[in-house]
Amino acid sequence: MTGKLLDEDPAKALGHAIAARRLASRIAAVREAVGLAAYHAQEWSTAIAELRTYHRMTGRQTHLAVLADCERALGRPEKAIDLFRSADREKLGRTEALELLIVAAGARGDMGQHDAAAAMLQIRELSIDTEEPWAPRLRYAYADSLLKAGRTEEAREWFGKAAEVDVEGTTDAAERLLEMDGIEISDDDEHAEEDEELDGEAAAESDVDELDAEVSDVDSVGSVEPIASDESDVDDESDVDDEGEGRLPGAAA
Repeated sequence: MTGKLLDEDPAKALGHAIAARRLASRIAAVREAVGLAAYHAQEWSTAIAELRTYHRMTGRQTHLAVLADCERALGRPEKAIDLFRSADREKLGRTEALELLIVAAGARGDMGQHDAAAAMLQIRELSIDTEEPWAPRLRYAYADSLLKAGRTEEAREWFGKAAEVDVEGTTDAAERLLEMDGIEISDDDEHAEEDEELDGEAAAESDVDELDAEVSDVDSVGSVEPIASDESDVDDESDVDDEGEGRLPGAAA
């Protein structure tokens, strides 16, 4: 349930994870679930405590980027950078290491060190042609650092490169690029699209109503009373089969 609710209702997901912790607090996966649910629910201190416990129980450093991001959220960018510096690179996978780097660069930006943040992100993976999910995030972080450092033309180039590989829409690189080109999508445009959809639905309903009216007219004009035949008996009784209406059981909460 924690996994199912994590994106749509993080607070409720955290509630399920805490209930699991009461039953099995010594299981590492349970502590990991609590930590990640707390992170999504923006319960930063709880997330830090649980994920540190998970790391001690497993000897892994799987969620160092999440821990560093929590430190940033708590206004402690220096601790986020310390986590980056003290990380055991041999225990980190490529994706985990890059995510931690992105967070650490963001922490540099929090401290106003935007040129240093951009310099941190100038790594070989920045220019690799790949469809890995970290690629758009890395390029976006680099572009954002460049923009905050006042290097506008370079930032525009890298927002464009981020948008090129962001097929899942994990960043708003395309929107940032439009903003830099002076193109803005106003609320009026969004409302106009909604109005067009509503007008289309109303027109469809109107067509259905007109069709129903035409059918009604045909039925009333074309109805003919049956003529009883003298040679045959008319049975006034008819059998009607009652059909029960099924109901799908509701999903358990």
